Amino acid sequence: MKYFLVAGEASGDLHGSNLMAALKEQDPDAEFCFFGGDLMQAQGDRLIKHYREMAFMGVIPVLLNLRTILRNMKICQEEIVKFQPDVLILIDYPGFNLKIAKYIKTHTKIPVYYYISPKVWAWKEYRVKSFKKYVDEMFSILPFEVEFFKKHNYDINYVGNPTVDAVAHFNAENESDTYERFIADNMLPSKPVIALLAGSRKQEIKDNLPSMLEAIKGFSEYQAVIAGAPGIDPDYYKEYIGDKHCKIVFDQTYRLLSHSTMALVTSGTATLETALFRVPQVVCYKTPIPPVVYWVFKNLLHTKYISLVNLIADKTVVQELFAKFFSVEAIRNEADKILHNEEYRNNMLAGYGDVISLTGKPGASQHAAQLMISKLRY
Repeated sequence: MKYFLVAGEASGDLHGSNLMAALKEQDPDAEFCFFGGDLMQAQGDRLIKHYREMAFMGVIPVLLNLRTILRNMKICQEEIVKFQPDVLILIDYPGFNLKIAKYIKTHTKIPVYYYISPKVWAWKEYRVKSFKKYVDEMFSILPFEVEFFKKHNYDINYVGNPTVDAVAHFNAENESDTYERFIADNMLPSKPVIALLAGSRKQEIKDNLPSMLEAIKGFSEYQAVIAGAPGIDPDYYKEYIGDKHCKIVFDQTYRLLSHSTMALVTSGTATLETALFRVPQVVCYKTPIPPVVYWVFKNLLHTKYISLVNLIADKTVVQELFAKFFSVEAIRNEADKILHNEEYRNNMLAGYGDVISLTGKPGASQHAAQLMISKLRY
């Protein structure tokens, strides 16, 4: 069969490449045409546009590049029609992809599938109407989305979570790795590790890392180790470390988590990764104008939590210290409970068990591919 995929950013390229590999395993005659990146291109066939030419985020960049965006949209529509795929698979990236879905659904008979739903359960809930009108099948990677869409009379498919796959793969490949080898490889002292995952963007690191370091300063029997983010220069971290003795490790986030006693984590996929490694955590996210941000969260967003751990569990498993709740003292108090209150720590680990059960077994890409092919054939 012929597949046309559209991914507009790095994460979509990663998930798209894994899906393409799984589709090829189950459909030896698979032929691909796509908007994506290097990882998708490595799977073969025809890359039309790289996501670097498409990734415009924020109101001002979008307005400044509106002509380019509209041109890319036109090219995408024309290429899909010319390729005449058996299915169009859209990956996240809703601002662009929902317009493509509308065009294809109203101008052709090509089935439209969506892999990885945008976070419409948190904001822009009105987009559900577009999914119902223009998307034939939704393949979700977050279990709670099934119930959310069901309330809107739209049945979707939960296929598992790719983060579960990534952690399972790491664990299988690193069974023989030990704490002793980890500290030796990174020239660390022989102390229990507190992992600091301060975000992947410079602004997140600037906002969160100094408070994280200050909060754990009193826990002298532990050592703090920072998970260096891809693309961030080590010297940038040093601006915020100052005279604090703290090691940075790059390209070892999973290894760091696998040998950590506790973690301070900026919200995002990292909160789920930390839970899958069963490392107790504090979710820390500093915001500008905290009272205003919290008001927006409570009154304008349609979600009770900011971390994937709590969203999946639908209860408070980990403490979310963001906006008006973020402070050095609050982080320190939460860290102290995790490190010195066994019952508190065990309750969090039990909550992780619920999250792991709800996310399911590894194999998200394979399950998605299997479902897509079966629905197309039958």
